[in-house]
Amino acid sequence: DDIIRNVVNSLITAVLTAVLTGAVATLAGYGFGLFRFRGSGIVFGVVLLAFMIPFQAVVTPLFLELHFLHLLNSLIGLALFYTTFSLPIGVYVMRNSFLQVPRELIDAARVDGASVLMTLGRVLRPLVMPGIATTALYAFLFSWTELLGAISFITNDSVFTLPVALSNVETGTYGSVNYGLLLAGAVIAMIPCVIVYVALQRY
Repeated sequence: DDIIRNVVNSLITAVLTAVLTGAVATLAGYGFGLFRFRGSGIVFGVVLLAFMIPFQAVVTPLFLELHFLHLLNSLIGLALFYTTFSLPIGVYVMRNSFLQVPRELIDAARVDGASVLMTLGRVLRPLVMPGIATTALYAFLFSWTELLGAISFITNDSVFTLPVALSNVETGTYGSVNYGLLLAGAVIAMIPCVIVYVALQRY
């Protein structure tokens, strides 16, 4: 029962992270890729700088921030944390995806009276689906396998994700590891990854 609960917690966190990252990265990539505004290059550079900051370096301020927002021991707080660190690569991928779209399509949509969001949803979305799938897949796998953040921000065992549960796997006499439970958990952990890969392979 415990391992099933841990799997469900991981699935909720990973799916929420993938959806949030895909949505925000798509909107940001749309803005950076197809609109020119003063300082856009600098802002995009600042986004990319987040690549260079390991989240281990900011765990303490993040812990204090989540505590202030009452999001410790919360799957939503954990998903927001994962989304924050998945967004830089997501924005990078989506910006490049939108840059590959022929400008003529956007001009034609504007001539037909399509709004900015309608152009994104009806004209551009089918063309950038590979980028969205890549972004969502990266975010899903990152949140599914991440351990340090989950250990730092989750202390209630009812909210443990699967990696935390496997790291706390039962030990026997003299500290011997329960390899049966550990290997079973590892196999369970692989199944969603395989399913997601198969589901998104056409993109």
